[in-house]
Amino acid sequence: MRRLIRLLPLAALLRAVPAAAHATGARDHHAPPGWTLDPWIVGPLLLAAWLFARGWRRLYARSGQGSGPLRRRGLLYAAGLAVLAAALVSPLHEAGERSFAAHMFEHELLMLVGAPLLVLAEPLAVMLWAFPPAGRRALAAAVPMVAAPWRWLTGALTATALQAAALWLWHAPALFDRALASESWHVAQHLSFLVTALLFWTAMWHRRTPAAIAALCLVATAIVSGALGALMAFATSPWYAGYASLGMAPFGLSPAEDQQLAGLLMWVPGGLVHAGAALLLMRRLLAEPGKDVPHAR
Repeated sequence: MRRLIRLLPLAALLRAVPAAAHATGARDHHAPPGWTLDPWIVGPLLLAAWLFARGWRRLYARSGQGSGPLRRRGLLYAAGLAVLAAALVSPLHEAGERSFAAHMFEHELLMLVGAPLLVLAEPLAVMLWAFPPAGRRALAAAVPMVAAPWRWLTGALTATALQAAALWLWHAPALFDRALASESWHVAQHLSFLVTALLFWTAMWHRRTPAAIAALCLVATAIVSGALGALMAFATSPWYAGYASLGMAPFGLSPAEDQQLAGLLMWVPGGLVHAGAALLLMRRLLAEPGKDVPHAR
């Protein structure tokens, strides 16, 4: 497992930053939540920041009058990385050990805020310039080998189905409780949420995805995630033994009430983000009748 985690920083080249686990039995749940300075979280975040910053500086020195879009990409990437850090390093991460609602908020930050910001920044081309010329040539030579799988994974229907599957499967009580009890399973859970969100938003913003198809996928995702959130919000008993065993959650919420709040967080903000993105795409499509133009990048 340690060998696998050491390889995770390489995922920065695929716009993914690994998320680490927080088993519910690992800490004193009566103490205030603290910062999570785990090197397996902080290290990849710093590596992703360094790769982008190094490549950005080199490109900026060459850009001349075309530096405006590059500055925009830098701001988007910094904001996205800051959101990941807020979710994974701030006290919110440790609060998720004792509250399902806090845990859900952490996941919503990763999937609804951090992931789309990173995708809009298009960091891969910038990160490529962090490497010396020989390294850039070697990486460029490997592109044809991954182009077909990448194109399939970032297809609108494929990415939508993968994200929906990750949401529903990991929120099944058996898998979620296993993730709460096992560090390796929790790493897998966080990675699957983040990676599928990155694939999904890449598909939604990609030039080759017709705006109408992207809008339909966003509406479908709002319905799929909203249905899961609604089931949680209306449930009268807790689904997850890992949280139920802790008793009262912060702010005096019972495990069932904490789960209902988590369901509302998935249902309402998630639905608003996806519906808002769909409306934005449809607005751009209707602005140019008869043309399904590239809608983001």
